[in-house]
Amino acid sequence: MTHPTPPTLAQAPSPAPQPTAPIALRPSPWPVFFTASVAVFLVSIDSTVLFAAFSALLASFPAHGAADASWVLNAYTVVYAALLVPAGSLADSHGRRRMFIAGVSLFLLASLACGLAPSLHWLVAARVVQAVGAAMLTPASLSLVLAAFPSEKRAVAVSLWGAVGGLAAAIGPSLGAWLVDSLGWRWAFFINLPPALWSIWRATTRLADSPPSTAPSRLDLPGLGLLIGGVSTLTWAVVRSESQCWHSPQVWTGLAAGLALLWGFTRWARHAPQPALDLRLFDNPSYRAVNLATLTFGVAFSMMFFGFFFFMTGLWHYSLPLAGLAITPGPLMVVPVAMVSGRIAAKAGHRPLLVTGCGLLALGGLWQALVPGAEPQYLSHWLPSQLLTGIGVGMTLPSLSGAAVASLPAHQFGAGSAVNQAVRQFGSVLGVALTVVLVGHGSITLSDFRHLSLTYAGLSVLTALICWGVKTRPRPVAA
Repeated sequence: MTHPTPPTLAQAPSPAPQPTAPIALRPSPWPVFFTASVAVFLVSIDSTVLFAAFSALLASFPAHGAADASWVLNAYTVVYAALLVPAGSLADSHGRRRMFIAGVSLFLLASLACGLAPSLHWLVAARVVQAVGAAMLTPASLSLVLAAFPSEKRAVAVSLWGAVGGLAAAIGPSLGAWLVDSLGWRWAFFINLPPALWSIWRATTRLADSPPSTAPSRLDLPGLGLLIGGVSTLTWAVVRSESQCWHSPQVWTGLAAGLALLWGFTRWARHAPQPALDLRLFDNPSYRAVNLATLTFGVAFSMMFFGFFFFMTGLWHYSLPLAGLAITPGPLMVVPVAMVSGRIAAKAGHRPLLVTGCGLLALGGLWQALVPGAEPQYLSHWLPSQLLTGIGVGMTLPSLSGAAVASLPAHQFGAGSAVNQAVRQFGSVLGVALTVVLVGHGSITLSDFRHLSLTYAGLSVLTALICWGVKTRPRPVAA
């Protein structure tokens, strides 16, 4: 009996081909990044563009002094900072795209109202509304960017996102100088309208709607009132010290009241069911260090840029457009440095960048305190400090934003980044107030400016020391 010979390998029938599943390609994140970044650019530039317009505002509203006019800057910054925190939670609970579009729309309408304001009080009120829109769109923008990029590229994405804001804040004074001199201070607001309309169109037609990542939450109105009241009162007291002196009972009463309101806010936040600021975010030691460093850096950053125009126009008697051109080299360093910094942070963590960047910022402040004299010598006496501070800001500003969210879970991206941005804005408020105190009077001297430069240099050193507590170095992946 013969057995059938089994087929050889060559004779074996080949298996029927199985249908292959199509490979899902992740859409490119860069259109989302570009759409979100244009709106953030507007918000950031609006926080500093009026540095150059300060004298023009005083001339337009002669019945008001420097302390009153400073609230055109500070009202925006205080409200923006206070609302960033709940706005971050709202972005997580109501959808990032929805909050982004609503924020840009409100910002656009308020910018139009600012440009048409008939009085200083109306301008301050419109700035408050503008700050509400800015607070709504900022954390939603970062959340959209974080969700669009894969986890291994988020450090670079956040650094670039922070660089956009840093560049906008840095070029705001130079752009403001050109606009105010050419078209008047109202065009510092009208210039926002075309980019804001473009962002709304792009967001409604190109961005996918994102489902809420957390349960809806109620707005903590008592907490917000305590927070805004505390920061506003502290700022008012610091600004008043320029005319009343630090030992005035009015100043000390304001300082005490502001601190008491902030203490009341922390007590409220610890027991409220849905507080405006979840203090449990600060259980992370690295997150605490990042935000404390962000506060001191925000003070130094504002003092540096705001004080620049007082020096250039008050001591060297530069025209406003020439002063705007003189400040440009520093901001031009921000984006390329930030791009390189993002790649370094992805491999080595943020601490080396933060410490080095703050050190360069301190050197720039020390140079400005010791080298420039009463006679204009820009290339040899000022440009080196511009390059130092530009590189320092490019390393520090986006690294603070990246370090703040580096250790947070995804559902806290919005709230965590909002807290960090809010802290920097609070620092900016104090920086503006201190600058008005030190050099905001009519007869600025070289000694006044040197005191200001040494102050922000010292704050930069303090920021570098705080940054030693930031630990975001990526852990090595096991084979």
